Amino acid sequence: MKVLITGNMGYVGPRVVAHLRARWPEAVLIGADTGWFAPLLTTANPDPESLLNEQWRCDVRDLDDASLRGVDAVVHLAGISNDPIGIAYEAPTLDINLRGTLQLAARARAAGVRAFVFASSCSIYGESEEGARNEQSAPAPLTAYARSKVLAEEGLASLATSEFLVTSLRFATACGMSERLRLDLMLNDFVAGAVAARRIRILSDGTPWRPLIDVNDMARAVEWAILREREHGRNLIINAGRTEANYRVHEVADAVADQIEGTSVTVDPAGRPDRRSYRVDFSLFARLAPEHQPVVTLRESIAGLREGLMKMGYTTPDVRDSPYIRLRTLSELKGQGAVDGDLRWTRVAAGA
Repeated sequence: MKVLITGNMGYVGPRVVAHLRARWPEAVLIGADTGWFAPLLTTANPDPESLLNEQWRCDVRDLDDASLRGVDAVVHLAGISNDPIGIAYEAPTLDINLRGTLQLAARARAAGVRAFVFASSCSIYGESEEGARNEQSAPAPLTAYARSKVLAEEGLASLATSEFLVTSLRFATACGMSERLRLDLMLNDFVAGAVAARRIRILSDGTPWRPLIDVNDMARAVEWAILREREHGRNLIINAGRTEANYRVHEVADAVADQIEGTSVTVDPAGRPDRRSYRVDFSLFARLAPEHQPVVTLRESIAGLREGLMKMGYTTPDVRDSPYIRLRTLSELKGQGAVDGDLRWTRVAAGA
């Protein structure tokens, strides 16, 4: 089997690569990543890309037909990864997350790729207080990032065939330790604050709902999506997570404080309810992928993050001052002239 993994140098990618290599030792695994976050290694493993057969440094928007020759499956993780970046860079978000995705999928289909796995997001449900959202619930995207995911799903549906199976995994909110950790994710943020300062600051009023999934369980879901049966449909959109892992923000903060002794939790007195609030029904995923269900508990995710951050020697009290905030990294690259307004590497950076 030959698998192309885009965005492998991000947060999720290293865990996906490690999982697929463990599951399929003889597979040909190729990574394709523009390398924005490549230097931000946060574990003792100096080179998670060593598990790959090849690593390409390229913009996903530039992958050509030859790149897909002989590929059996594409795992498409590359993209603008969160709401703050989508706000700051709305046009590139649509260019990368929507147009780049559909261009890649069209080329993959033409090249004879069998499976296309798209990392979508439960954030497409937006503001949903009426009950748990399932795959038939109407999307209510509130941000450019969420809109790009909805539009990409729609475009991918038109490309799917019985020989080109598309799976859009609407992932719950990611969490857990990775070789390239992100701290602009709720649980990761809370654990970092607890480790560095024994303090968690909730910037909203703490009431919004969020489903969580550990990054290692995301990798298990990707494995399932690569191998899933045709009987599940040529185009499958599915919530990936566990129904029992829906939490209110303050519940997650309290769980971290309970596990990391001496941690206080404060709610911003001026905090407003975050409109991005949604509970999600993952029963379809439970039925179709019984052998690939999430197994990492919230407690285990917290413990893994705590151990990883301590090994890193992490001491920054406010995560927004750390280098592990994706918007901060991109803004610094742009300020240095290393990337342009379209978030492409400049000639100056390429020649440096």
